[in-house]
Amino acid sequence: MFIVRVVLYALPRMNQVALITGASRGIGRGIALELAAEGFDLVINYAGNQAAAAEAAKLCTERAATAGHTIRAEVCQADVGQAPDRERLTGFTRESFGRLDLLVNNAGITSIGRADLLDATEENWDALMAVNLKGPFFLSQLAARWMVEQTEFDAERRPKIINISSISAHAVSTNRGDYCVAKAGLGMVTKLFAARLADHGINVYEVCPGVIASDMTAPVREKYDKLIADGLTPIRRWGEPSDVGKAVVALAHDYFPFTTGEVFNVDGGFNVRKL
Repeated sequence: MFIVRVVLYALPRMNQVALITGASRGIGRGIALELAAEGFDLVINYAGNQAAAAEAAKLCTERAATAGHTIRAEVCQADVGQAPDRERLTGFTRESFGRLDLLVNNAGITSIGRADLLDATEENWDALMAVNLKGPFFLSQLAARWMVEQTEFDAERRPKIINISSISAHAVSTNRGDYCVAKAGLGMVTKLFAARLADHGINVYEVCPGVIASDMTAPVREKYDKLIADGLTPIRRWGEPSDVGKAVVALAHDYFPFTTGEVFNVDGGFNVRKL
C-alpha cells in the first residue's frame, strides 16, 4: 500500500507596488513613508536630487521594517514633463516589479519667480504646465493602459491613480496664476480618467492638501504662521506631509470602493466658511 503525501506550499505574497512622482522630499516623501509602513513596494521618482531620493528610499525601507514589512524601494530619475522620461519611468517600474497598483502624481514645481499676473511670461507658464499638468495627464495615460492590461489578466486587481492637487485649485494667488490654473486643471484630469477607467475597476482620486510644511512653503513660513494663528483654518497648525500620506493610504487600501473622481481635502478645514 502506497501513501501519497501532497505538500502544499504557499506562494509568497507579492507586495503592491506604488509609483510616486516627486518622492524624494516634501509631500512625496511623506506619501512614500506612509505607504512603506503599509508594506507597499515603491518607485521613488525624482527629477534632480539623487541624494535626497536615495535617502528617501532608505528611510522607507527602515519605516517598513519597523512596521514588520519587507519592501523594496527603487529610485528612478525622470522629469515627468518630458515624454521620453515618462516612458522610461513606466518602463523602469515594469522591469523592476512587473506590476503597478498605484500611481501617485505628486511631482510639481511652484510658480517660477512668483510674478504678478500682469507680468507673467509664456516661457514660465509652459515650464510649469509641462510638469504640473501635462506630465500627470500623460503619465496617467501610460499607467492606465498598463493597469487595464493587469485587470484584464486578473479581475481581482484594483489599481488606482491619485493626483495630488492643492487648495490653489480654488483659492487664487495672483502672483502664482499658472500654478493655480494647473492645479484646477488637474481636478478635471482626475474626473476624466475616473470616468474612462471606471469600467475597468480602476478608481481615480484627487487629494487636495492645504498649507503643508515643506521646502516649497519654507520661504513663506512667517506669512502662514500668522495666518494660521489668526484662524485661516479651524485646525490651527501646519499640515505635515504625513497627513497627506495617510489620506493616500486610505484610498490605496480601497476603503472607498464606491467613490471615484472625488476630491479628498487635507487642509485643516480650510473650506469651512464662518460668519
